[in-house]
Amino acid sequence: MTKNNLLRMDNVLIVVDDLEAVKAFFIQLGFELEGETIVEGPAVDRLIGLQNVRATLVFLRTPDGHGRLELDKFHTPDAIRTGTEKVQVNELGIRRIMLAVDNIDEVVTRLLANGAELVGEVVQYGDTYKLAYLRGPESIIVGLSEQLR
Repeated sequence: MTKNNLLRMDNVLIVVDDLEAVKAFFIQLGFELEGETIVEGPAVDRLIGLQNVRATLVFLRTPDGHGRLELDKFHTPDAIRTGTEKVQVNELGIRRIMLAVDNIDEVVTRLLANGAELVGEVVQYGDTYKLAYLRGPESIIVGLSEQLR
């Protein structure tokens, strides 16, 4: 029998250009600011395989303390975009994070009023879930899921 050394998923990294807008979006969703720091130096360069790295990191966590996001704003070298800005949900790669919420209609209304846009529609999946995909700053897609009682 093989020992499983996996303890947990620690965080998901999102590289951004407008750090303040993305940070505000996730705080508005209910994430809590855990910290912010600048990283640079030879150890960072070696870790990520780039030279002369200087970046600001913002750490956010979900209210239950289990889910974490890391937002990364590169100052040097510049961040790059290799594809289109508004990717489709079926494009290969990581496309969204799913968040469990209470009162999805209120959350969607609040986010739409602050610049987010619906990718499709708010839908009810059978009698178990109400779901929505929203596009926030920098075209980040967030899925919302409300479990129906």
